[in-house]
Amino acid sequence: MSVLFAASEIFPYAKTGGLADVAYSLPLALAKYTAVSRVMPLYDFMPFENFLFYDNFTITLDAEHYGITIYTKKEDGIVTYFVKAPYLSQTQHIYGDENGDYKNNALRFSIFCMAIIELGLRLNTKLIHLNDWHTALVALYIKEHSLNIKTVFTIHNLAYQGIFDKSYLRMLGIESQYFTMEGLEFYAKINLLKAGIAYSDAITTVSPSYAREILTEQFGCGLNGFLQIYKEKLTGILNGIDYEVFQPLQDRSQKKKAKSKFCKKFGFKKRERPLFVMVSRLVAQKGIDLLVASLQQLQEKNMNIFILGEGDKKYTRLLSKLAKKYENFSFYQGYDEALSHQTYLASDFLLMPSLFEPCGLNQFIAMNYASLPVVHEVGGLRDSVHETKAVCGRGITYTEQNQKEFMYAVQRALELYKQKKKMNEIINFNLSCDFSFDKSAKKYLQLYMSVL
Repeated sequence: MSVLFAASEIFPYAKTGGLADVAYSLPLALAKYTAVSRVMPLYDFMPFENFLFYDNFTITLDAEHYGITIYTKKEDGIVTYFVKAPYLSQTQHIYGDENGDYKNNALRFSIFCMAIIELGLRLNTKLIHLNDWHTALVALYIKEHSLNIKTVFTIHNLAYQGIFDKSYLRMLGIESQYFTMEGLEFYAKINLLKAGIAYSDAITTVSPSYAREILTEQFGCGLNGFLQIYKEKLTGILNGIDYEVFQPLQDRSQKKKAKSKFCKKFGFKKRERPLFVMVSRLVAQKGIDLLVASLQQLQEKNMNIFILGEGDKKYTRLLSKLAKKYENFSFYQGYDEALSHQTYLASDFLLMPSLFEPCGLNQFIAMNYASLPVVHEVGGLRDSVHETKAVCGRGITYTEQNQKEFMYAVQRALELYKQKKKMNEIINFNLSCDFSFDKSAKKYLQLYMSVL
């Protein structure tokens, strides 16, 4: 069996969030059991001097011809293919800039989808693993051309659906017969995510709880009824992390030194206090509003708080302002991979007050760095962090998304911090757990075999 894993971003080449980490780690875990390669766009901001030319060809959408060049790079035993194409590659960011999403994203990623199929045919691939709306049209194009290729489609976050004006239909080479409620139509617009749901051979989400949640009105983002139709081919498989990138902490003294250095760097005067951190995209989904609303109370506690992230301007401006106001709160705007590792290592607790969370990877990373997660019990966080159960993934959880419950969870964390022996027992237990992608890879392998 040969699998082609397709994603719009793959660490370390391009990254905005967890998709890039999964697209890096899952194929590595799969490679122990089957032949797997990856494919992603070649964006202009990516240095590709060390990439090798592989092939070129032309794809056609609505009688328009687009020249495609494929480059490759082999790392860690896996070949990654990079698609250089008009519109797709000619950007300095992946999806958009300070002015918002790129206006031609529908065309950009449709070209990518056609290139994926042509590459798959040249590689004699029998199964393509698609990820999020950027690759969803592969499933439709395969159906339209009656190709002998199976598809598995993973929804990493249902909130991002690839919705565009109906006028794009013809430009994307999509026949009008697919513009129905049973196809791509979504309130008189095109919804590209629906293509992956309707036309793939199997659908997965990144945790069992999220697979159940998206069938409900509360978490279904307007697609719960549509997903109900295809629930028989829907599976939830919990994500993991790569242990080469996020190695479990071996030397606990290393953490103490890192915390002292970190607190000095970011201006925390009382370094003996427990350090609560948040490493996140700054969007409403991540519970930023709840955290901001709680900062007045939090700053009165015997604790330090640090946030690392980038995202909505309203949040970056507000957090920057609050960091000047409160002496026990610091904010670093932007994303820095090395700094994120330092943040996890220095922290005592990780805050994840997400409104919803398909899976989350931060909680696994934190536990590997001897930090305990404080999470809203939702989606993948429910599956991976437990307060009362003696199962892998111990932390602090709360069920109701409100300030009272959140503050009570933080208070329990503060009380636990005083109980050094108990906290160390929980940390050591987490360090003995396996949060790698190996278990997930085996489940994906079974799924692949079931559709072939």
